[in-house]
Amino acid sequence: MKIPMQIAKGAVSTTLTVLVLGLVPTGLCLGLGETAAAAIFGGLGLSAAILVLFFFRDPERESDADPAAVLSGADGMIHAIEEFEETRYLRGEIVRISTFLNLFNVHVNRAPLSGVVEIVDYCPGKKLFAFLRAASEYNEHNAIVIRGDRVHCMVRQIVGPVARRVFCWKSPGTEVKRGERIGIMKFGSRLDVYLPRDCVEVLVREGDKVRAGETVIARCKIGSL
Repeated sequence: MKIPMQIAKGAVSTTLTVLVLGLVPTGLCLGLGETAAAAIFGGLGLSAAILVLFFFRDPERESDADPAAVLSGADGMIHAIEEFEETRYLRGEIVRISTFLNLFNVHVNRAPLSGVVEIVDYCPGKKLFAFLRAASEYNEHNAIVIRGDRVHCMVRQIVGPVARRVFCWKSPGTEVKRGERIGIMKFGSRLDVYLPRDCVEVLVREGDKVRAGETVIARCKIGSL
């Protein structure tokens, strides 16, 4: 039997908040005898609640990729692939694969590889547009470091002007499996995956569309960690 689509954590409270905000003007209009206006506000509130539930959808994902594969951590489009030295977490030459999410993408994030979560570092920051390079460093974000058997990586959940919060559902010391849900970014964002440059072969290009937990974005080289 096919399992109905799940709803991500946090959906209930957010949906109820939206409904309450819609019911307040509806109730005021009814009290004033403005039934037409009450119907409009009630319809807007219900529509907004349905949109929230759509945003929080959390479909099942499966991948039959080989164990050396690194999976996308987010749905969206590959925005940039860059190489540079990262000095804070991975401390070495890395390749950063950036995925841009629009409001219609699934926003639940998944682990690119299996391993142990070593670091979860929340950093408050700015609300620059997520497609800007500076957003990776200066916007509000979570940095999640996962150390696997073959290679280690960092997942950076980044908010933009529309997105308000990022949430990681894992804590340091937690074991995760490749493709497992690790968190969510609310209302449009960007997700960066950092990998040791010499340990992986990147398999995607800018402009490619990817799906979290399914699309292979890189493959570990023989002899990698």
